Amino acid sequence: MARTRTALLSVLALLAGLLSLQLGGPAPRATAAPAAFTHPGVLVSRAQLDYARSKVQAGQQPWKAAYDNMMGSSYASLSRTPKPRAVVECGSSSNPNHGCTEERQDAIAAYTDALAWYFTRDSKYAKKSIEIMDAWSATITDHTNSNAPLQSGWSGATWPRAAEIIKYTYDGGWPGAGRFATMLRNVYLPEVSNGSATTKNGNWELVMTEAAIGIAVFLDDRSAYDKAVGTYLDRVPAYIYLTSDGDLPKPPADSSIDTKAEIIKYWQGQSTFADGLAQETCRDFGHTGWGLASIADIAETSRIQGRDLYPKIQDRLRYALGFHTGYENGTAVPSWLCGGSVKKGLDEVTEVGFNALHNRLGISMSSTQKYTEAHRPSGTDNYFNAWTTLTHADNPS
Repeated sequence: MARTRTALLSVLALLAGLLSLQLGGPAPRATAAPAAFTHPGVLVSRAQLDYARSKVQAGQQPWKAAYDNMMGSSYASLSRTPKPRAVVECGSSSNPNHGCTEERQDAIAAYTDALAWYFTRDSKYAKKSIEIMDAWSATITDHTNSNAPLQSGWSGATWPRAAEIIKYTYDGGWPGAGRFATMLRNVYLPEVSNGSATTKNGNWELVMTEAAIGIAVFLDDRSAYDKAVGTYLDRVPAYIYLTSDGDLPKPPADSSIDTKAEIIKYWQGQSTFADGLAQETCRDFGHTGWGLASIADIAETSRIQGRDLYPKIQDRLRYALGFHTGYENGTAVPSWLCGGSVKKGLDEVTEVGFNALHNRLGISMSSTQKYTEAHRPSGTDNYFNAWTTLTHADNPS
């Protein structure tokens, strides 16, 4: 009887799964998180850092110029004083701006100092990175106002990069590492993983997901990692269009956007679609570049963690990079695209994706290559992208 009942339950479960697929419900996914996380393992691995460090020590380009650019920036200053706030309040377009700029820039400084430590082995930089991270973990309790999820994503994407390098490569100790982990778990993770950005422009949920995955790695939290990967695999097809999607782009998962008119409105009024067009293309290339950067960054972290997401998103990413860099390089804008006019300004966001797709996978990307090489060395956008020529240019690791 027990065996019969078990068999019956198995059949019912199978039928429920098939019905879910027919109704458009989410298909179950295999676990994405590794059995054991690799550290350091958020955006950059030890092997990648060692490769770049060897190039800098040899005085080779573009790494030496990228290193000099980073070390000459205010973010590497050892006289920097962190400016933490208990409550960071960020409204639309960071208005009001109560701690928003300070938080983002202190996170970038912590990451910059962590990289400077690794490249120089000068403990002063590790101690400065720790000082900045400890100041914030001792102070911040919340993010408020309309941009709270986005602000948490920007800063939350950067903090784990710094923390991973310091915790797993600096032998001088970090007594506050546990408190910093608590800050990430209690202040940032709930804000970036609660799915509140499904109807916002896609760069919101993408950078929030980048933060969630990085935090999950630092916390060794397999459940949070799995949830973030699920969000990512739903969001990327809703951000970059391929003709294989059909006549219309895919809508964001779990959103109210489902009719043709609603999808076109969500895509900034664009009604003609081509491979590589992004949901924010007709808004501006700057915000689009942020979305593409997070798509590449998340795949890069997943690769380090041993379960590579690049094969799942590589066609969308390569077409999107080629589409936008083509216009940045001077291709005339056709009348069907954004009314015949686009707002350029992709910024220095192509290095990670270009290296992964072209150098590692051997995909021809002439427009992206031209754009990427012309914009070296990449600096920082003062939000969450920083020093990717140094860490990822031609990096095979």
